Amino acid sequence: MKAGQTLPNITFRTRVRDEAVGGPNPFRWQDMTTDDYFKGKRVVLFSLPGAFTPTCSTYQLPGFEENFATFQELGIDEIYCMSVNDSFVMNQWAKAQGIQNVKVIPDGSGEFTRRMGMLVAKDNLGFGMRSWRYAAIVNDGVIEAWFEEPGLCDNHGEDPYGESSPENLLKYLKEAKATAAA
Repeated sequence: MKAGQTLPNITFRTRVRDEAVGGPNPFRWQDMTTDDYFKGKRVVLFSLPGAFTPTCSTYQLPGFEENFATFQELGIDEIYCMSVNDSFVMNQWAKAQGIQNVKVIPDGSGEFTRRMGMLVAKDNLGFGMRSWRYAAIVNDGVIEAWFEEPGLCDNHGEDPYGESSPENLLKYLKEAKATAAA
């Protein structure tokens, strides 16, 4: 996927809190589509190898959360974190991280990630199929800017991080704003 391309149309199986369900686990299934997340909005989408993993939990997700207000000032409506994990895992990870602003999207089957061309084997880590780390600025479902970590391949021996960092996306947005104002 590159700038100018439209995101694949996918239905995501999510779990949402619904007090009407009652009991100790008041959640229900809710299908969400690509349009539900991206239509009519300018958003940051970042995808990572797995919830609860070191780089994702220490730097990437907290960095986007901490900079949410700055992203909004630069014209971003929402920030979405995606991983090839199910909704149960993504919701618990967001809870454990104390996330209030970034919204998590579960790509449990990896279908969105596969159609983005970013599904890789991580068998060397015992993960199976997962997302390569990337980020994008998405405007109304169309990729405006693309940030992919180098070395895309199956069973990569490292976990590159930098291109898809919140700092790098903020740099892009600030430069784009300055250019537009000039």
